[in-house]
Amino acid sequence: MMEKNKNSQNNEKDLKYYAKVHSIETFGAVDGPGIRFVLFLQGCHLQCKYCHNRDTWDMKEGKYYSVDDVYKMILKYKNYITPNGGVTISGGEPLLQVNFLIELFTKLKKKKIHTCIDTSGMVTLTEDIKHLLTLTDLVLLDIKHIDSEKCKHLVGFDNKLELAFAKYLSEHQIPIWIRQVLVPGFTDDENDLRKLKDFISTLNTVEKVEILPYHSIGKYKWSKLGCKYDLENIPDATSDDVKRAKAILGIH
Repeated sequence: MMEKNKNSQNNEKDLKYYAKVHSIETFGAVDGPGIRFVLFLQGCHLQCKYCHNRDTWDMKEGKYYSVDDVYKMILKYKNYITPNGGVTISGGEPLLQVNFLIELFTKLKKKKIHTCIDTSGMVTLTEDIKHLLTLTDLVLLDIKHIDSEKCKHLVGFDNKLELAFAKYLSEHQIPIWIRQVLVPGFTDDENDLRKLKDFISTLNTVEKVEILPYHSIGKYKWSKLGCKYDLENIPDATSDDVKRAKAILGIH
């Protein structure tokens, strides 16, 4: 029994050097500044009704990659992504695999490669996550909804953790790009957008605010997985919808 427990502990220890990966983009241009190597990790605990990557939710899917596997791939593209770009970790929810990211980011910082995490921030701020954030140059923070009850209806959780996460980033001088998906009838209410603007004004490290128009391109993935798509009759957000939201938020 003792030997079995010992082996189990060793396996758990080794897991920090591996992550479940959904996909990799080697020439990303929309997930942070410059040209990015984007690693999409598998697994998400949210249930966003508008998710266009429904296939990233299940942690049983995806492929294991080691820290060294990913690090070596990144170095192949170093000349393209530096000095103005870098590495972005997205998902799924990347903070579900925090130990892997600590190991990877530690290596990247030694090479002076810019590190970025695309997250909902809907996690408890553990010491591991706080450590990871000391190695993170930028956080793309997806504010799901500024209204807590509407947020719960939209993604399955209220917004307390993600708003606390945003405040932590601000208090610890970590640069933030705020993102919100503009879903007609869900996140486009004028009063909610004004509340979002007020909240953002309390943060000291927001460098950019992005409105991402909802689209139904990923709807087929829900159907392929045999899942009901709740936004079946919701229209895609138009350029005019985005302009209106930006005007309310006071951004260009």
